Amino acid sequence: MTDAEHPLLEAIRELVDRVGGTVIGPDEVTGSDVPLRWEGRTVGGVRLPAASPSEPTPGDLDALLAHLADELGGPLSELDRKEKQRAVRLLEERGAFSYRKSTETVAEALGVTRFTVYNYLNRLRA
Repeated sequence: MTDAEHPLLEAIRELVDRVGGTVIGPDEVTGSDVPLRWEGRTVGGVRLPAASPSEPTPGDLDALLAHLADELGGPLSELDRKEKQRAVRLLEERGAFSYRKSTETVAEALGVTRFTVYNYLNRLRA
């Protein structure tokens, strides 16, 4: 069996297609790809799509905030209270608060204090 026919590559192909990535052979894997290892050897990789303004890459909080503002129809600081709470919920679901200093960045974008953001998060997590 060649690596191109490896069962792991076939098993993930549909998932990778849905996220806009590409399954690649082991000889094509570069530093920006996700290597796929099976029993200690690289059998292929996943090449994720380049970031675009409409789909920020994970960890790019500024792009995530810009995308959310577009999604919600305007600057986050101009949202009403209920929509700001919704924005915090969406950001929480998308992993925005797993990054250092994210609460301060989100608070600034929303035009509220970080304590307000913590309050919204506490209500969500309760």
